[in-house]
Amino acid sequence: MKTVVKKVGTDISHRPVGQFEKTRYEKIHNVIFSNSNEGSIKVAQEIADLIKKKRSKNRKCVLGLATGSSPIKVYAELVRMHKEEGLSFANVVTFNLDEYLPMDKDNMQSYYYFMHEHLFNHIDIPPENINVPDGMVSNEKLIEYCLSYEKKIKKFGGLDFQLLGIGRTGHIGFNEPGSHYNSGTRVIILDHITRVDAAPSFLGIDHVPRKAITMGIATVRSAKRIVLLGWGENKAEVLKKTIEGEISSQVPATYLQQHKNCTFVLDTGAGSELTRNKTPWLVDSCDWTKELTAKAIVWLCGITNKTILSLTDKDYNDNGMADLLTLEDSYDLNIKMFNRLQHTITGWPGGKPNADDTNRPERATPVKKRVIIFSPHPDDDVISMGGTFDRLVEQGHEVHIVYQTSGNIAVSDADARKYAEISKRIHLSEKAQKIIDYIHQKKAGGVDSEEVRQLKGNIRRSESYAATRHMGLDDSFVHFLDLPFYETGTIKKNSLSEEDIKIMMNIIKKIKPHQIFAAGDLADPHGTHKVCLDAVFEALKKLKAEPFMKDCWLWLYRGAWHEWDINEIEMAVPMSPGQVLKKRYAIFCHQSQKDGVMFQGDDSREFWMRAEERNRDTAKKYNALGLSDYAAMEAFVRHEF
Repeated sequence: MKTVVKKVGTDISHRPVGQFEKTRYEKIHNVIFSNSNEGSIKVAQEIADLIKKKRSKNRKCVLGLATGSSPIKVYAELVRMHKEEGLSFANVVTFNLDEYLPMDKDNMQSYYYFMHEHLFNHIDIPPENINVPDGMVSNEKLIEYCLSYEKKIKKFGGLDFQLLGIGRTGHIGFNEPGSHYNSGTRVIILDHITRVDAAPSFLGIDHVPRKAITMGIATVRSAKRIVLLGWGENKAEVLKKTIEGEISSQVPATYLQQHKNCTFVLDTGAGSELTRNKTPWLVDSCDWTKELTAKAIVWLCGITNKTILSLTDKDYNDNGMADLLTLEDSYDLNIKMFNRLQHTITGWPGGKPNADDTNRPERATPVKKRVIIFSPHPDDDVISMGGTFDRLVEQGHEVHIVYQTSGNIAVSDADARKYAEISKRIHLSEKAQKIIDYIHQKKAGGVDSEEVRQLKGNIRRSESYAATRHMGLDDSFVHFLDLPFYETGTIKKNSLSEEDIKIMMNIIKKIKPHQIFAAGDLADPHGTHKVCLDAVFEALKKLKAEPFMKDCWLWLYRGAWHEWDINEIEMAVPMSPGQVLKKRYAIFCHQSQKDGVMFQGDDSREFWMRAEERNRDTAKKYNALGLSDYAAMEAFVRHEF
């Protein structure tokens, strides 16, 4: 039996645990798709089938709906089915889970605005059938309002289907840790982590409301059918706690373990921490592929605190891996794994000239390669692979840095105003004064004018040139694509378009690279890094027939928050202490992203600190496995296309 991350693309209907996966660990039915798009389409189809079934019986279909990035593709598919397949929502009544408080419904950050933008404005649902909590209810009327929301749900016979996402605190709706099993619709104080996660949408945590109205746990549990969506690695840990842990008010989503018709629909990243995927040898017998064997041996070293070459038969037997020893003895397993990791280490990321490259990550020829480093934002290149960037330049390769987006949304208004004021002092300018006045009058969370966006983009361009010059690269090898999908002036970006892909294809055709480096972050299906990676994949797919593509290899690096697992790494580039400092100073060139960066997540450290710790940690892990000791290492995985 092969127990690895499982793609289930046919059925998300509920079945008892024992029937859907042989594991003693899982307490909630879940299915895992290879990507969020596939899972979203399947969920949308279930909702559509329910609407049709109810209509055939001349009954209302009562849907509980969620907001956030998780259900966006579900709503897009429902809209598509309405426009292309005639799916009618005339018999649908909706109740949204929650809303910020206070929050005007016309505010772009309101869930009322979100639902109309993504769903209601594009379908034939009667306006009177739409119910979203009112974010402007007065304090005096809040209790009465929440009770009336509950009564209205019951008036329609309860929720037929409840769609959920999950927060990193384990919240469903805005039911934060501590929420009671029998709680109803009410006002709640938002957890700090929830507000941190919402901060990018509000252009900073200071603008995120502290309160919200939310359906309660009991309200959610009353739904006849519940489907929870989980996408990306950043949700993997809380999903493991929810699916495998004990029921606890500290992880409110665990209350769903007691629902009789609940399914979690996940992608591979979100399901990666489940025991059957992370350590399948603890669940059942395995199909011991090279990849799974490598993963298991690295894990075994970690729990035994041993190097690879010191692992014994007893270590394997005592930790659920006895069947692996029936295929190969521990000595051979250890040697093969040690050699595999040793062969990933190279100080020549572009290939070592005049050397046997049989066991090296990169080819020896051509000696001088044309290299593209794609950077989603104007600092990912130095943050994620600054040491490798430096090596490639020093070793004489033709290195091109290609910034896919302007990154303008990440420049604060305060920084933009500062530069406008400097510009005005150097040369009196009506345009500079216009920018200053606009920023001064701009409301929190407001949309930037085109002039402000241009200024913020130019700030990041100038910082990028400073960083690449510090790395020894001439300005002529630095390219700014300003992909259209990003240039909306708001946090919400457009979908990837043919124009975006065409721009990507043009730069690749112009350079004809032997190597491409791209950000391989897959955590957020709607995040900029993921969209930029999709742009790379689509462009390469369309260019595959080009002669130069036969000699082109694609290497993926990770961003500021994550690193590849040791068993996944196919090229590890060591860094000397001097290179660590050089990389640090290149990151420092991006001054608008230092000292309180706008989108830092729940990690208060600056990007250079995170990058250095991550690179040191990779080197320490290699050393702990019995390999050489380095100051730091950057890691890459080769992607076949």
